[in-house]
Amino acid sequence: MAELRRDPIVGRWVIVDKEHSCAPKDFKYEQYIPKGGTCPFCYGSEAMTPPEIDSIREPETAPNTPGWQVRVVSNKFPALQVEGELNRRPVGMYDMSSGIGAHEVLIETPYHAKDICDLLPREVENYLKMCCRRAIDLAKDKRFKYLMFFRNFGSAAGASLEHPHTQIIALPMVPKNALEEIHGAKSYYDYRERCIFCDIIRQEEQEKNRIILENKYFISFCPFVSRFPFEIWIMPKKHNGAFCFMTAEEIADLAVILKETIGKIKKVFANLSYNYIVHSAPINSDGEVEYYHWHIEFMPKLTQVAGFEWGTGFYIDPTSPEIAAKYLKEIKE
Repeated sequence: MAELRRDPIVGRWVIVDKEHSCAPKDFKYEQYIPKGGTCPFCYGSEAMTPPEIDSIREPETAPNTPGWQVRVVSNKFPALQVEGELNRRPVGMYDMSSGIGAHEVLIETPYHAKDICDLLPREVENYLKMCCRRAIDLAKDKRFKYLMFFRNFGSAAGASLEHPHTQIIALPMVPKNALEEIHGAKSYYDYRERCIFCDIIRQEEQEKNRIILENKYFISFCPFVSRFPFEIWIMPKKHNGAFCFMTAEEIADLAVILKETIGKIKKVFANLSYNYIVHSAPINSDGEVEYYHWHIEFMPKLTQVAGFEWGTGFYIDPTSPEIAAKYLKEIKE
């Protein structure tokens, strides 16, 4: 019999198939096959992108030239524009705002065909350092209230360009999904005087049957209320609301666990497309959000969201997180 499980953070219900959990071989997913061709993000194609915003590069090499290891440019077709005033106003019963924000592309590596799991640990560290640098810089603009870092890998995950990259969008308001999580965390904190995410980590470490990897500073696990088969969360063990404020040692540990987690799931599912999103506290808010705890949510593209999910808000997970974690844990690097 299936189980109904309730997410203690946002109150969402999921249906988990514990009795007939799908094995990796049971998933018929769209495999990501690179097609090649001219790529504006490749080494030597710097003139094909908007001007460089920031980069980690070899000494004495100029911006917008070869010599870079990580590079950030404006999105050529931005969802929001930095220039202008934030004009929020009513239109009858509706609310409206000018499209102010920022939309950047972080090109993680010069190598066209290398995913994060294919990079050296220090290369992943450089990528994460740049994420933090951009977060700190964008937060200086008081118009922005929320920063979203997300990665679409593979066509089934919505990636329009093959070259591995992360997108950064700065928003003038906190989006609904983030607010639901923040409000849920605050309700738990007000009632129990503890962080709900810290409690999740404690329970995962006690039960151990959903943990994939852990090191000194981070834990990687399949959440108890997984919406999707082989969904994974990566969470810092140390309570922290904003992901950009990490020590060098913490960044190094995150680089290792991110690389190894992606490596494990791609050994189970060849040519997998996936999304991951960094969930972090709002910026430029009144005071510190002490009840929030940043984390990364990783979602493989193995199933599709269809009518039942859209109609109810419930998700159906055909592989229990306990079974998914067991498969991933057994994969040797």
